[in-house]
Amino acid sequence: MSESAVMTSSVPGAKKPFYRTLYFHVFVAIIIGVLLGHFAPSLAVKMKPLGDAFIKLIKMVIGPIIFCTVVTGIAGMGDMKKVGRVGGKALLYFEIVSTLSLVIGLVAGHIFHPGSGFNLNPATIDTKALTGYTTAAHQQNTVEFLMHIIPDTVTGAFASGNVLQILLISVLFGAALAATGERGRPLIAMIDYFAHTFGIVHIIMKVAAIGAFGSIAFTIGTYGIGAVVPLLKLIGAFYATLAVFVIVVLGAISRLLGFSILRFMSYIREEILIVLGTSSSEAALPQMLEKLERLGCSKSVVGLVIPAGYSFNLDGTNIYLTMAVLFIAQAFNIELSLTQQLTLVGVAMLTSKGASGVAGAAFVMLTSTLLVFPLIPVSGMVLILGIHRFMGTGLAIANTIGNGVATLVVSAWEHELDRSKLNAGMSRRRAD
Repeated sequence: MSESAVMTSSVPGAKKPFYRTLYFHVFVAIIIGVLLGHFAPSLAVKMKPLGDAFIKLIKMVIGPIIFCTVVTGIAGMGDMKKVGRVGGKALLYFEIVSTLSLVIGLVAGHIFHPGSGFNLNPATIDTKALTGYTTAAHQQNTVEFLMHIIPDTVTGAFASGNVLQILLISVLFGAALAATGERGRPLIAMIDYFAHTFGIVHIIMKVAAIGAFGSIAFTIGTYGIGAVVPLLKLIGAFYATLAVFVIVVLGAISRLLGFSILRFMSYIREEILIVLGTSSSEAALPQMLEKLERLGCSKSVVGLVIPAGYSFNLDGTNIYLTMAVLFIAQAFNIELSLTQQLTLVGVAMLTSKGASGVAGAAFVMLTSTLLVFPLIPVSGMVLILGIHRFMGTGLAIANTIGNGVATLVVSAWEHELDRSKLNAGMSRRRAD
Protein backbone atom coordinates (compact mmCIF):
# COMPACT_ATOMS: atom_id res chain seq x y z
CA MET A 1 0.00 0.00 0.00
CA SER A 2 1.30 3.44 -0.89
CA GLU A 3 2.16 6.06 1.73
CA SER A 4 -0.67 8.33 0.53
CA ALA A 5 -3.18 5.51 0.87
CA VAL A 6 -2.03 4.81 4.42
CA MET A 7 -2.36 8.49 5.30
CA THR A 8 -5.85 8.70 3.77
CA SER A 9 -7.08 5.65 5.63
CA SER A 10 -5.83 7.04 8.93
CA VAL A 11 -7.49 10.43 8.59
CA PRO A 12 -10.66 10.71 10.70
CA GLY A 13 -13.74 11.14 8.53
CA ALA A 14 -11.93 9.91 5.40
CA LYS A 15 -14.32 8.40 2.88
CA LYS A 16 -14.63 4.60 3.23
CA PRO A 17 -15.37 2.19 0.40
CA PHE A 18 -19.18 1.69 0.33
CA TYR A 19 -18.85 -1.99 1.32
CA ARG A 20 -17.25 -0.96 4.64
CA THR A 21 -19.90 1.56 5.64
CA LEU A 22 -22.46 0.94 8.37
CA TYR A 23 -25.47 1.70 6.19
CA PHE A 24 -24.36 -0.90 3.60
CA HIS A 25 -23.88 -3.58 6.26
CA VAL A 26 -27.30 -2.86 7.77
CA PHE A 27 -28.99 -2.80 4.36
CA VAL A 28 -27.50 -6.19 3.41
CA ALA A 29 -28.48 -7.60 6.82
CA ILE A 30 -32.09 -6.48 6.32
CA ILE A 31 -32.26 -8.16 2.89
CA ILE A 32 -30.82 -11.41 4.30
CA GLY A 33 -33.26 -11.23 7.23
CA VAL A 34 -36.24 -10.83 4.89
CA LEU A 35 -35.11 -13.79 2.76
CA LEU A 36 -34.53 -15.99 5.81
CA GLY A 37 -37.91 -15.04 7.26
CA HIS A 38 -39.66 -15.91 4.01
CA PHE A 39 -37.89 -19.15 3.11
CA ALA A 40 -37.06 -20.52 6.60
CA PRO A 41 -39.57 -18.98 9.03
CA SER A 42 -38.99 -21.49 11.84
CA LEU A 43 -35.27 -20.67 11.86
CA ALA A 44 -35.89 -16.94 11.41
CA VAL A 45 -38.08 -16.75 14.53
CA LYS A 46 -35.11 -18.01 16.56
CA MET A 47 -33.11 -14.94 15.48
CA LYS A 48 -35.21 -12.68 17.76
CA PRO A 49 -32.60 -12.58 20.58
CA LEU A 50 -30.11 -10.92 18.21
CA GLY A 51 -32.42 -7.95 17.69
CA ASP A 52 -33.43 -7.81 21.35
CA ALA A 53 -29.81 -7.88 22.47
CA PHE A 54 -28.85 -4.96 20.22
CA ILE A 55 -31.76 -2.82 21.44
CA LYS A 56 -30.86 -3.66 25.05
CA LEU A 57 -27.27 -2.59 24.41
CA ILE A 58 -28.48 0.75 23.04
CA LYS A 59 -30.93 1.29 25.92
CA MET A 60 -28.08 0.52 28.33
CA VAL A 61 -26.22 3.69 27.29
CA ILE A 62 -29.15 6.03 26.52
CA GLY A 63 -29.59 7.16 30.15
CA PRO A 64 -25.98 8.20 30.84
CA ILE A 65 -25.66 9.85 27.41
CA ILE A 66 -28.79 11.98 27.90
CA PHE A 67 -27.75 12.88 31.44
CA CYS A 68 -24.26 14.00 30.42
CA THR A 69 -25.48 15.88 27.33
CA VAL A 70 -28.28 17.75 29.11
CA VAL A 71 -26.36 18.53 32.30
CA THR A 72 -23.31 19.93 30.55
CA GLY A 73 -25.51 21.81 28.07
CA ILE A 74 -27.67 23.49 30.73
CA ALA A 75 -24.79 24.13 33.11
CA GLY A 76 -22.88 25.65 30.20
CA MET A 77 -25.80 28.02 29.47
CA GLY A 78 -25.79 29.38 33.00
CA ASP A 79 -29.12 31.12 32.27
CA MET A 80 -32.26 29.27 33.34
CA LYS A 81 -34.44 31.69 31.42
CA LYS A 82 -32.79 30.38 28.27
CA VAL A 83 -33.52 26.79 29.29
CA GLY A 84 -37.19 27.66 29.73
CA ARG A 85 -37.21 29.52 26.42
CA VAL A 86 -35.70 26.59 24.52
CA GLY A 87 -38.13 24.16 26.15
CA GLY A 88 -41.09 26.43 25.40
CA LYS A 89 -40.13 26.81 21.74
CA ALA A 90 -39.65 23.06 21.41
CA LEU A 91 -43.08 22.29 22.89
CA LEU A 92 -44.75 24.93 20.70
CA TYR A 93 -43.18 23.43 17.58
CA PHE A 94 -44.11 19.90 18.73
CA GLU A 95 -47.77 20.77 19.19
CA ILE A 96 -48.11 22.62 15.87
CA VAL A 97 -46.51 19.83 13.82
CA SER A 98 -48.28 17.10 15.84
CA THR A 99 -51.68 18.66 15.15
CA LEU A 100 -50.79 18.94 11.46
CA SER A 101 -49.74 15.27 11.30
CA LEU A 102 -53.00 14.16 12.98
CA VAL A 103 -55.05 16.11 10.45
CA ILE A 104 -52.99 14.75 7.55
CA GLY A 105 -53.64 11.19 8.76
CA LEU A 106 -57.35 11.95 8.89
CA VAL A 107 -57.40 13.46 5.39
CA ALA A 108 -55.42 10.50 4.01
CA GLY A 109 -57.98 8.11 5.53
CA HIS A 110 -60.70 9.86 3.54
CA ILE A 111 -58.69 9.97 0.33
CA PHE A 112 -57.60 6.29 0.34
CA HIS A 113 -60.62 4.86 2.22
CA PRO A 114 -58.63 1.73 3.21
CA GLY A 115 -61.39 0.22 5.42
CA SER A 116 -64.14 0.10 2.83
CA GLY A 117 -65.39 -3.33 1.86
CA PHE A 118 -64.74 -5.14 5.18
CA ASN A 119 -68.35 -4.77 6.45
CA LEU A 120 -67.50 -6.06 9.94
CA ASN A 121 -69.86 -6.97 12.77
CA PRO A 122 -68.40 -6.28 16.27
CA ALA A 123 -70.13 -9.37 17.69
CA THR A 124 -68.17 -11.75 15.43
CA ILE A 125 -64.66 -10.59 16.41
CA ASP A 126 -62.48 -12.41 18.96
CA THR A 127 -60.77 -9.78 21.14
CA LYS A 128 -58.69 -12.06 23.41
CA ALA A 129 -55.46 -10.95 21.72
CA LEU A 130 -56.17 -7.34 22.72
CA THR A 131 -56.35 -7.96 26.49
CA GLY A 132 -52.79 -6.85 27.29
CA TYR A 133 -53.08 -3.67 25.24
CA THR A 134 -56.43 -2.60 26.69
CA THR A 135 -55.13 -3.15 30.22
CA ALA A 136 -52.08 -0.97 29.52
CA ALA A 137 -54.27 1.67 27.90
CA HIS A 138 -56.54 1.88 30.97
CA GLN A 139 -53.46 2.38 33.14
CA GLN A 140 -51.95 5.14 30.96
CA ASN A 141 -54.28 8.11 31.30
CA THR A 142 -53.03 11.71 31.20
CA VAL A 143 -52.70 12.11 34.98
CA GLU A 144 -50.81 8.84 35.31
CA PHE A 145 -48.52 9.90 32.48
CA LEU A 146 -47.69 13.23 34.17
CA MET A 147 -47.10 11.55 37.53
CA HIS A 148 -44.94 8.92 35.87
CA ILE A 149 -42.54 11.61 34.67
CA ILE A 150 -41.42 11.97 38.31
CA PRO A 151 -39.37 8.89 39.26
CA ASP A 152 -39.63 7.25 42.69
CA THR A 153 -35.85 7.50 43.05
CA VAL A 154 -33.02 9.05 41.04
CA THR A 155 -31.45 5.66 40.39
CA GLY A 156 -34.85 4.20 39.54
CA ALA A 157 -35.13 6.45 36.48
CA PHE A 158 -31.83 5.14 35.10
CA ALA A 159 -32.67 1.55 36.03
CA SER A 160 -35.99 1.68 34.13
CA GLY A 161 -34.51 3.64 31.22
CA ASN A 162 -37.46 6.04 31.11
CA VAL A 163 -36.30 8.89 28.86
CA LEU A 164 -38.62 11.56 30.29
CA GLN A 165 -37.67 10.72 33.88
CA ILE A 166 -33.98 10.90 33.02
CA LEU A 167 -34.58 14.19 31.21
CA LEU A 168 -36.31 15.68 34.27
CA ILE A 169 -33.46 14.66 36.57
CA SER A 170 -30.89 15.98 34.09
CA VAL A 171 -32.61 19.38 33.76
CA LEU A 172 -32.87 19.77 37.56
CA PHE A 173 -29.28 18.66 38.10
CA GLY A 174 -27.99 20.91 35.33
CA ALA A 175 -29.92 23.89 36.76
CA ALA A 176 -28.55 23.25 40.25
CA LEU A 177 -25.04 22.92 38.87
CA ALA A 178 -25.39 26.15 36.87
CA ALA A 179 -26.42 27.97 40.07
CA THR A 180 -23.15 27.03 41.78
CA GLY A 181 -21.16 29.22 39.36
CA GLU A 182 -17.40 28.77 39.36
CA ARG A 183 -17.49 26.19 42.14
CA GLY A 184 -19.33 23.82 39.81
CA ARG A 185 -16.83 24.09 36.94
CA PRO A 186 -14.72 21.08 37.99
CA LEU A 187 -17.81 18.87 38.21
CA ILE A 188 -19.05 20.08 34.81
CA ALA A 189 -15.65 19.26 33.33
CA MET A 190 -15.74 15.82 34.93
CA ILE A 191 -19.24 15.06 33.55
CA ASP A 192 -18.13 16.27 30.11
CA TYR A 193 -15.07 14.01 30.33
CA PHE A 194 -17.32 11.13 31.41
CA ALA A 195 -19.54 11.78 28.37
CA HIS A 196 -16.59 11.26 26.05
CA THR A 197 -16.10 7.74 27.43
CA PHE A 198 -19.42 6.87 25.80
CA GLY A 199 -17.62 6.31 22.57
CA ILE A 200 -18.84 2.84 23.58
CA VAL A 201 -21.80 3.66 21.33
CA HIS A 202 -19.52 3.37 18.31
CA ILE A 203 -18.48 -0.08 19.50
CA ILE A 204 -22.13 -1.13 19.91
CA MET A 205 -23.00 0.21 16.46
CA LYS A 206 -20.55 -2.26 14.93
CA VAL A 207 -23.11 -5.00 15.65
CA ALA A 208 -26.07 -2.94 14.36
CA ALA A 209 -26.28 -5.11 11.25
CA ILE A 210 -26.62 -8.25 13.38
CA GLY A 211 -29.38 -6.61 15.42
CA ALA A 212 -31.24 -5.46 12.31
CA PHE A 213 -30.94 -8.94 10.80
CA GLY A 214 -32.36 -10.60 13.92
CA SER A 215 -35.31 -8.22 14.22
CA ILE A 216 -36.39 -8.27 10.59
CA ALA A 217 -35.94 -12.06 10.30
CA PHE A 218 -38.16 -12.56 13.36
CA THR A 219 -40.83 -10.18 12.02
CA ILE A 220 -41.07 -11.83 8.60
CA GLY A 221 -40.75 -15.32 10.08
CA THR A 222 -43.54 -14.70 12.60
CA TYR A 223 -46.07 -12.83 10.50
CA GLY A 224 -45.01 -13.78 7.00
CA ILE A 225 -45.13 -11.56 3.98
CA GLY A 226 -48.52 -13.09 3.20
CA ALA A 227 -49.97 -11.55 6.38
CA VAL A 228 -49.88 -8.11 4.80
CA VAL A 229 -51.78 -9.02 1.63
CA PRO A 230 -55.36 -8.64 2.96
CA LEU A 231 -54.47 -5.25 4.44
CA LEU A 232 -52.10 -4.12 1.72
CA LYS A 233 -54.31 -1.13 0.91
CA LEU A 234 -53.98 0.21 4.47
CA ILE A 235 -50.21 -0.38 4.59
CA GLY A 236 -49.69 1.22 1.18
CA ALA A 237 -51.86 4.22 2.07
CA PHE A 238 -50.03 4.63 5.38
CA TYR A 239 -46.56 4.61 3.84
CA ALA A 240 -47.66 6.92 1.06
CA THR A 241 -48.98 9.37 3.65
CA LEU A 242 -45.74 9.17 5.65
CA ALA A 243 -43.76 9.88 2.47
CA VAL A 244 -45.94 12.91 1.68
CA PHE A 245 -45.59 14.21 5.23
CA VAL A 246 -41.79 13.85 5.26
CA ILE A 247 -41.16 15.17 1.74
CA VAL A 248 -43.79 17.93 1.65
CA VAL A 249 -44.33 19.09 5.25
CA LEU A 250 -40.91 18.43 6.76
CA GLY A 251 -39.39 19.28 3.38
CA ALA A 252 -41.04 22.74 3.43
CA ILE A 253 -39.82 23.34 7.01
CA SER A 254 -36.32 22.26 6.01
CA ARG A 255 -36.38 24.51 2.95
CA LEU A 256 -37.27 27.48 5.15
CA LEU A 257 -34.17 26.66 7.22
CA GLY A 258 -32.05 26.53 4.08
CA PHE A 259 -31.39 22.81 3.58
CA SER A 260 -32.89 19.87 1.72
CA ILE A 261 -34.84 17.20 3.59
CA LEU A 262 -33.45 14.60 1.19
CA ARG A 263 -29.88 15.61 2.01
CA PHE A 264 -30.72 15.49 5.72
CA MET A 265 -32.14 11.99 5.28
CA SER A 266 -28.95 11.02 3.49
CA TYR A 267 -26.96 12.46 6.40
CA ILE A 268 -28.80 10.20 8.88
CA ARG A 269 -29.17 7.23 6.54
CA GLU A 270 -27.39 4.84 8.93
CA GLU A 271 -29.88 5.73 11.67
CA ILE A 272 -32.85 5.35 9.30
CA LEU A 273 -31.68 1.87 8.27
CA ILE A 274 -31.15 0.86 11.91
CA VAL A 275 -34.70 1.96 12.74
CA LEU A 276 -35.93 0.12 9.62
CA GLY A 277 -34.28 -3.07 10.80
CA THR A 278 -35.19 -2.88 14.48
CA SER A 279 -38.57 -1.03 14.31
CA SER A 280 -37.31 1.05 17.24
CA SER A 281 -36.54 4.76 17.07
CA GLU A 282 -34.68 4.48 20.38
CA ALA A 283 -32.05 2.36 18.63
CA ALA A 284 -30.91 5.49 16.79
CA LEU A 285 -31.11 7.98 19.68
CA PRO A 286 -27.44 8.02 20.79
CA GLN A 287 -26.21 8.43 17.21
CA MET A 288 -28.78 11.18 16.53
CA LEU A 289 -27.55 13.19 19.52
CA GLU A 290 -24.00 13.04 18.24
CA LYS A 291 -24.81 13.68 14.57
CA LEU A 292 -26.98 16.72 15.21
CA GLU A 293 -24.25 18.31 17.31
CA ARG A 294 -21.85 17.61 14.46
CA LEU A 295 -24.33 19.23 12.07
CA GLY A 296 -24.10 22.54 13.92
CA CYS A 297 -26.83 22.36 16.59
CA SER A 298 -25.82 23.52 20.06
CA LYS A 299 -25.31 20.79 22.65
CA SER A 300 -27.92 22.24 25.02
CA VAL A 301 -30.65 22.34 22.35
CA VAL A 302 -29.88 18.82 21.15
CA GLY A 303 -29.96 17.50 24.72
CA LEU A 304 -33.37 19.04 25.43
CA VAL A 305 -35.20 18.61 22.12
CA ILE A 306 -34.30 15.06 21.07
CA PRO A 307 -35.23 13.26 24.34
CA ALA A 308 -38.41 15.36 24.79
CA GLY A 309 -39.34 14.68 21.18
CA TYR A 310 -39.53 10.95 21.88
CA SER A 311 -42.70 11.63 23.88
CA PHE A 312 -44.04 14.89 22.47
CA ASN A 313 -43.07 14.93 18.78
CA LEU A 314 -44.38 11.67 17.32
CA ASP A 315 -45.29 12.70 13.78
CA GLY A 316 -45.44 9.18 12.36
CA THR A 317 -47.39 7.87 15.35
CA ASN A 318 -49.96 10.66 14.99
CA ILE A 319 -50.57 9.80 11.34
CA TYR A 320 -50.93 6.14 12.34
CA LEU A 321 -53.49 6.98 15.06
CA THR A 322 -55.96 8.95 12.96
CA MET A 323 -55.58 6.70 9.88
CA ALA A 324 -56.07 3.55 11.97
CA VAL A 325 -59.14 4.92 13.77
CA LEU A 326 -60.72 5.99 10.49
CA PHE A 327 -59.83 2.61 8.93
CA ILE A 328 -61.64 0.76 11.74
CA ALA A 329 -64.65 3.08 11.46
CA GLN A 330 -64.83 2.42 7.70
CA ALA A 331 -64.50 -1.35 8.29
CA PHE A 332 -67.59 -1.19 10.55
CA ASN A 333 -69.39 1.20 8.13
CA ILE A 334 -69.47 3.91 10.81
CA GLU A 335 -69.82 7.45 9.45
CA LEU A 336 -68.15 10.16 11.54
CA SER A 337 -69.37 13.75 11.40
CA LEU A 338 -66.93 16.65 11.03
CA THR A 339 -67.41 17.51 14.72
CA GLN A 340 -66.66 13.91 15.73
CA GLN A 341 -63.53 13.88 13.57
CA LEU A 342 -62.27 17.12 15.12
CA THR A 343 -62.98 15.61 18.53
CA LEU A 344 -60.95 12.58 17.46
CA VAL A 345 -57.98 14.85 16.65
CA GLY A 346 -58.25 16.45 20.10
CA VAL A 347 -58.47 13.07 21.86
CA ALA A 348 -55.55 11.67 19.85
CA MET A 349 -53.47 14.74 20.72
CA LEU A 350 -53.80 13.78 24.40
CA THR A 351 -53.57 9.99 24.12
CA SER A 352 -50.49 10.19 21.89
CA LYS A 353 -48.60 11.54 24.92
CA GLY A 354 -49.92 8.93 27.32
CA ALA A 355 -48.03 5.72 26.54
CA SER A 356 -44.38 6.75 26.49
CA GLY A 357 -42.13 3.91 27.59
CA VAL A 358 -44.86 1.25 27.25
CA ALA A 359 -44.14 -1.82 25.12
CA GLY A 360 -46.00 -1.51 21.81
CA ALA A 361 -46.56 2.17 22.60
CA ALA A 362 -48.26 3.12 19.33
CA PHE A 363 -50.74 0.26 19.63
CA VAL A 364 -51.45 1.19 23.26
CA MET A 365 -52.01 4.80 22.14
CA LEU A 366 -54.50 3.55 19.54
CA THR A 367 -56.30 1.52 22.22
CA SER A 368 -56.41 4.55 24.52
CA THR A 369 -57.88 6.68 21.73
CA LEU A 370 -60.66 4.17 21.03
CA LEU A 371 -61.45 3.77 24.73
CA VAL A 372 -61.86 7.54 25.11
CA PHE A 373 -63.68 7.78 21.76
CA PRO A 374 -66.31 4.99 22.19
CA LEU A 375 -68.14 5.56 18.90
CA ILE A 376 -65.80 3.02 17.28
CA PRO A 377 -65.53 -0.56 18.68
CA VAL A 378 -62.13 -1.39 20.18
CA SER A 379 -62.56 -4.91 18.79
CA GLY A 380 -61.70 -3.56 15.34
CA MET A 381 -58.08 -3.35 16.39
CA VAL A 382 -57.81 -7.09 15.81
CA LEU A 383 -57.59 -6.23 12.10
CA ILE A 384 -54.43 -4.19 12.66
CA LEU A 385 -52.77 -6.42 15.28
CA GLY A 386 -51.13 -8.70 12.71
CA ILE A 387 -49.67 -5.87 10.61
CA HIS A 388 -48.86 -3.42 13.42
CA ARG A 389 -45.14 -4.21 13.36
CA PHE A 390 -44.95 -3.49 9.62
CA MET A 391 -46.65 -0.14 10.16
CA GLY A 392 -44.62 0.48 13.33
CA THR A 393 -41.41 0.45 11.31
CA GLY A 394 -42.62 3.30 9.11
CA LEU A 395 -43.88 5.45 11.96
CA ALA A 396 -40.59 4.96 13.86
CA ILE A 397 -38.63 6.18 10.83
CA ALA A 398 -40.91 9.23 10.45
CA ASN A 399 -40.55 9.98 14.18
CA THR A 400 -36.75 9.84 13.91
CA ILE A 401 -36.64 12.18 10.92
CA GLY A 402 -39.18 14.53 12.54
CA ASN A 403 -37.16 14.82 15.74
CA GLY A 404 -34.03 15.61 13.77
CA VAL A 405 -35.79 18.41 11.88
CA ALA A 406 -37.30 19.72 15.15
CA THR A 407 -33.84 20.01 16.68
CA LEU A 408 -32.57 21.98 13.69
CA VAL A 409 -35.65 24.26 13.85
CA VAL A 410 -35.22 25.07 17.55
CA SER A 411 -31.47 25.57 17.11
CA ALA A 412 -32.08 28.03 14.26
CA TRP A 413 -34.85 29.72 16.28
CA GLU A 414 -32.36 30.22 19.10
CA HIS A 415 -29.70 31.48 16.65
CA GLU A 416 -27.51 28.57 17.72
CA LEU A 417 -27.25 26.72 14.44
CA ASP A 418 -23.77 26.82 12.95
CA ARG A 419 -24.53 27.27 9.25
CA SER A 420 -21.00 26.43 8.16
CA LYS A 421 -21.20 23.03 9.89
CA LEU A 422 -24.71 22.48 8.51
CA ASN A 423 -23.64 23.18 4.93
CA ALA A 424 -20.46 21.15 5.31
CA GLY A 425 -22.35 18.17 6.73
CA MET A 426 -24.96 18.19 3.99
CA SER A 427 -22.37 18.68 1.24
CA ARG A 428 -20.22 15.86 2.57
CA ARG A 429 -23.13 13.42 2.52
CA ARG A 430 -24.01 14.52 -1.01
CA ALA A 431 -20.44 13.83 -2.08
CA ASP A 432 -20.57 10.38 -0.47
